Amino acid sequence: MIQVLVFNSTEKTVTLNKGFEGQQLTFSNVPTVKVENGYYEVMQKSEETNGVVPVLRVPIANTNMLIQK
Repeated sequence: MIQVLVFNSTEKTVTLNKGFEGQQLTFSNVPTVKVENGYYEVMQKSEETNGVVPVLRVPIANTNMLIQK
């Protein structure tokens, strides 16, 4: 199953559309998506730590990533 990760660099949001299941996850306050050991790692700003924390990790092998500006 191929899923689609959409990173909007202007609005700082990420949406994950999970194939035919129709499920969708959305994250806001996302300054970057890292590539780490075969995974896309969604990093979200945390007001508690004044840094970024990983909130989602998906395998590159079955994920198409689109970057919107």
